[in-house]
Parts: sequence; C-alpha cells; structure tokens
Amino acid sequence: MWGPSHFCLILCLWACLDALPVAVDKTKVSPPVEDLEPPESVDTGLHYDRYLREVIDFLEKDPHFREKLHNTDMEDIKQGKLAKELDFVSHHVRTKLDELKRQEVNRLRTLIKVKQDMNGEKGIKGMTVDHKALLKQFEHLNHMNPYTFEVEDLDRLIKSATNDLENFDKERHEDFKRYEMTKEHERKEHLKTLDEEARKKEEEHYEEMKKKHADHPKINHPGSQDQLKEVWEEADSLDPNEFDPKTFFNLHDTNGDGYFDEQELEALFTKELEKVYDPTHEEDDMMEMEEERLRMREHVMNEVDTNRDRLVSRDEFITATNRKEFLEPDGWETLEQNPMYTEEELREFEQHLAREEQDLNLRSNELLKQREELERQQGQLNAQKMELQQAVEHMERLKTQKTESPVQDKVPFAAEMLPGDSQPLSHGHQQDLPAHS
Repeated sequence: MWGPSHFCLILCLWACLDALPVAVDKTKVSPPVEDLEPPESVDTGLHYDRYLREVIDFLEKDPHFREKLHNTDMEDIKQGKLAKELDFVSHHVRTKLDELKRQEVNRLRTLIKVKQDMNGEKGIKGMTVDHKALLKQFEHLNHMNPYTFEVEDLDRLIKSATNDLENFDKERHEDFKRYEMTKEHERKEHLKTLDEEARKKEEEHYEEMKKKHADHPKINHPGSQDQLKEVWEEADSLDPNEFDPKTFFNLHDTNGDGYFDEQELEALFTKELEKVYDPTHEEDDMMEMEEERLRMREHVMNEVDTNRDRLVSRDEFITATNRKEFLEPDGWETLEQNPMYTEEELREFEQHLAREEQDLNLRSNELLKQREELERQQGQLNAQKMELQQAVEHMERLKTQKTESPVQDKVPFAAEMLPGDSQPLSHGHQQDLPAHS
C-alpha cells in the first residue's frame, strides 16, 4: 500500500534540489552523478491534488519565489511567511495562478451541484444536505474571491495541505481499525447462523489460524542495526560484516535526492514483513501487513526524523546509527500482540452498525413508499389516457358512420294493391258505399 507524498515533503525537496548524494564506494555501487531535476509530483490523495501540484509547478518557475523558498525553513512555511512572497512573483505567474483558481472554483461548484442533485436539496424525507461538509471542500482557497489568486489563497493551500496530509496516517489507522472490527463483527454474526456443532468447529479453526499466524521468526526492531543488516545481506546481497550506513543509505535512496521519503522507508521493511505475512496463507491478512508497515515507518520517523519534516536526511540517518538504541534495540511487538480495539469499542461499533442498518431500512421503506405512490399515480395516468383514447376512437366511428350512411326516407311505407288481388282492404281503406232504401 502506498503512502501519500506530503506537501511539506514537496516543499522540502524544492529547497534541496541542488544537493548531491554523498560519494559511494564504487566497488559496491556506482550511481551516476548528475544535476538533479525537481522530483516528479505524485498524487497526494487529496481531493484538490491536481490544483495543489499545478500551483507548486508554476510557483517554482518564478526565480524570486524559488530563491525565497531555499532560504525559508519548514516552520516559517507552515506559519504562512512564505505566502507573503506571492506579491513579488512575476505577472505571468500570477495570471496563470488566477486562471488555476478559477478552474478550481468551477470544479468545486460543479462537484457540489452534482452532490446536491444526487441527494436532493432536502434529501430523503427528514434529511438535509450537510452544507458545512460541502463548504469544507473550499477550505484550501478563498472562495469569497473566485477570480484572483492572492496571498490568502497560497496561505490557505499550504495550511490545508499540511493539516490534511499530517492527518492522513491517522485516518489510515482509523480505517484499519474499522476494518478489523467489521471483520470480527461479521465472524460473530456468521457463528450465530450455525448449529452448536458447526459453531464449535468454526471456533476451533479460528483459534488454529491465530496460532499459525503467530508462529513466525523473530521480528527485528524497525530501523535497528539487525534489521538493516538483513536488508543489506538478503536484498542487497552484500556481506553483513561489511555493513556501512552511508553506503546503505545511498543504495536505498532510490531517487538520489539525499533523503529517505515515506515510500523508501517502507520498502526497507518488506523483508521483516515477509517473516509474518504470506499472501498464500489463509491465516495471513494482507491488510494487516500494510498496517504493520505503516506502524514501522511511523516508528522510525519518530526516532530518526529530528526536524519533523516527514523526511529522513542522510545526516539524520547516520546520526541515528550511532545511537545505543540502534545497536541494542527493544523488541518489536506485532499487531497480534497489540489489538487495535477494546471490547468496549467493539460493542460501540456494533451498536453504531445497528443504528446505521435501522436508518437504511427507514430510508429503504421511504423509497419503497415513494415508488409505490409513483406507480399508483402512473396507473391513474395510464387509465385516463386509455379512457381518452377510447372516447376519441368512439367519436371517430360516429363521424365515419354519419359520412358513409345514405339519408333515410322518413315517409311511412304503404303496401300497393296489385290487380287481381282479391284480398279485402283493411278497414281504414274501404270506400263508403251509398245506403239502400
């Protein structure tokens, strides 16, 4: 699992672009010595990552700003002192930053509009849009002025990125904790569906997998001499008796910038993690392996990164290798020895899941009622359309009959007497005869 490249890290790399790696023993490794280019930007994981990187790229092109950056320490950058230098950058750069900000504001407005359209302004019955959460999307810029990029925008961008990225690891720990509690909750729910015999077998299998996972070689303390020597011997194929911290650093500073960043540090722990985790083994969870990697990296950073810039410089690394803790470290406890949650936290989590399920059921029922009502209204509309169609068809038939039928003779029909017809006339048609005396 990759970790984000922090904004502070990017700024620090700017400040040391001219630094060259210390010479390496050419019998062991011979990296080319050349002028360093600015490090390639990588995705920070922030929702405004593209905007952040584009602002950085254009500010770097301004000679005045670049010079000030080289002479500003990280603490001053975090406090916004560097942002004031924006007033002195070239007109071309400012114009481009104005354009970038307008694009970012439009992107965010479109995003929020889509979210509102998806949820509805009032959402499902009884629910409202979280406007506070939507406005949080704009914290990295001054949205009251959507047209020009000002000192406040750069200050906000630096502070937001610094704060968001410093909390990134914390959020990863929280995500993993939820993952572990969800896994345990689902296991317990599964057990409830089994009969007593099957449940007993499942519990025995679970305990067996736990024991198998815990049965692994000793884990060296991350960043200790023993741990680094194993990497030196197994990954670098070098003699452990000739371990040299400077050479080790240059071998594993893969981009040659004179620093160990988070990814380079985490790569050093792969051999240790392989002692505990195997993706082909049922008992080993690769999500747990990445959490263990994160714990190891944080631990080394806390011990070695003395200026707290999220990077381990060559000097910091060499200094750390001279400490007693490097030679005689404490043991390292793995995740199975340090549970991520308590039973109380698990109970609260399960109660939260139950409430969420209840809310989802309510929303589902509400949506079902809405669908039924729409279907009823549609049925009424279809019936009205059919009645109207039938009425139109009836009128068309009447019109057709009136046009095609001949005019009927309204005079009553009278039967004519043919000659020789001996039948008497009806009473109404007899002539009056003269009376005889």
